Amino acid sequence: MSSVSSLLSRPATWFRRAGRPGPSRWNTWEPPRADVLGVARTLTSATRVVDVMHLLRSEDGIEKYYTVNPGSAFADGLDSYLSGLGINVLSWEEATRRSFDLAVSCSVHPTMRRLRAPLMVLPHGAGYNRLVTESTGEAGVPAGLSRRELMWRGKVVPKAIGVSHREQIDRLAESCPEAVPYAVPVGDWCFQRITASMAHRDRYRSRLGAVDGRRLVVVHSTWSEHSLLGRHPELPLRLVTSLPADEFAVAAVLHPNVWARHTPAGVLERLGAAMDAGLMIIPPQEGWRAAVVAGDWVVGDHGSTSFYSAAADRVTLLAATGLDELDPLSPAAAFGRGAPRLDPEGDLLAQLLDAAGRHDPAALRPVVDGQLGSVDTSGEVTRARMYAFLAGRGVRPPSVTAYDVTGAHDVRGAVEVRRRPLVAGHHTRALGFYAVTTEETHPHWPHAAEVLARTVADAEVAALDWIADAASRYENLNVLVARLDETRCLVRLRGGRQLEARTERAWGARRPPLDPVLLGSAVNIRLTDPERSADLADGLTLRTGEWSVRVAFTPPAPSGR
Repeated sequence: MSSVSSLLSRPATWFRRAGRPGPSRWNTWEPPRADVLGVARTLTSATRVVDVMHLLRSEDGIEKYYTVNPGSAFADGLDSYLSGLGINVLSWEEATRRSFDLAVSCSVHPTMRRLRAPLMVLPHGAGYNRLVTESTGEAGVPAGLSRRELMWRGKVVPKAIGVSHREQIDRLAESCPEAVPYAVPVGDWCFQRITASMAHRDRYRSRLGAVDGRRLVVVHSTWSEHSLLGRHPELPLRLVTSLPADEFAVAAVLHPNVWARHTPAGVLERLGAAMDAGLMIIPPQEGWRAAVVAGDWVVGDHGSTSFYSAAADRVTLLAATGLDELDPLSPAAAFGRGAPRLDPEGDLLAQLLDAAGRHDPAALRPVVDGQLGSVDTSGEVTRARMYAFLAGRGVRPPSVTAYDVTGAHDVRGAVEVRRRPLVAGHHTRALGFYAVTTEETHPHWPHAAEVLARTVADAEVAALDWIADAASRYENLNVLVARLDETRCLVRLRGGRQLEARTERAWGARRPPLDPVLLGSAVNIRLTDPERSADLADGLTLRTGEWSVRVAFTPPAPSGR
């Protein structure tokens, strides 16, 4: 496979499609040089393929389209979901009439042979595990690895078959040996996103009500009669009414197939009593990854979201194992056999507390490692394989979590701050110093930063404890800031001095908000200016452009008062 760097050096003429129209006066950007089609059969595969397609950037000359491969029993609501994303959606008939440079699908069906494009298929969950004889025609072969799905008239339909672990290639060799040359270990981009999002844990917990000491229990249920809901439909209600409301928050993640088969109204009606008691329902389209990151316990089954939660070291209890519908050789089956169990009829609070006391993250690690390979590089590997059909690479970060900061004192003594976002691959030279948030995932920037800020107020770890831990882990820091609320922050200076910062207000006016990164940057500029006093007792005025705010600092009260 070509390396990513070599792909970047390819000329525009390397794109295989010819006969594209020249520049048009109606275009804002240059016309695309390659077209890629995302193919969905169910809501589950649709959310995953949209996620994967984000690895392809439009600025690389790629136009993205989507279509629904018809025929699934779980296709209800799929068209409206795709249309609601504001993307290019084609009918299946139109998609099969046009030519594309690449088609990407997170499910596979022999009718995809009709597409006029090389097809790359990926799993839509944690590997290939479930036995679905309606799709495979074989009782012992999991969906996604069967000859019936992968071949048509003696030829393998996909040109690339992504697997999350090499173990799946061994099973593919048993079920469809002709497809083995097309198998590509790409890891699991979905789980890589989960691990990268761990920096957002406090923000997610705040949104899900896990604040002020409350802990979060997440109920996960896949679909079918063997699922948690299929076996124990009253368990969500029992959980939310058995756990002290001031100590626990409870959320539920249900497989999209449950929503598609029973309709959103039907799902919400069935869970209405539990919702009245405080159960939070995570939408099927997005949000379940945040619940995995935010949770303390997972009460689940053999579905991928339960597996991902265990892989994220959450305290895991299974209320259903699904062994009757899993490939017995799959890691999912090993997970079902080895994970701790929950007795739905027993004392739920006692079981949760006991499981937390006994929790050993290493216990399920062999099972997890047998399913999820190349976790840290999956996005890069998946992208490179897709771009092997095209050219270029890159992913845009979802929000600014790192800045290159410059600043000085103006003639009135205010600290003037200028922040410029850092972008990996684009930033080549530091103009000043780095200020980053705890949500930054770049491997080097937090260690090179002079300012580190925690921007979530309702955090799992208290501000004083977090600041002490961060100060010991990052030796380069001059200033640490932890948000306390919208107008107050806790500040720690190099050397250990701690202060509480608060914006000042004019009489009769609202108190201005206080940005922790901006505050930390201003304090760092003040303290590193040799012509200014390092004392913050008199406060400071923070200025950006024409906007300014006055900040006061309060030292801790003497002990004993």
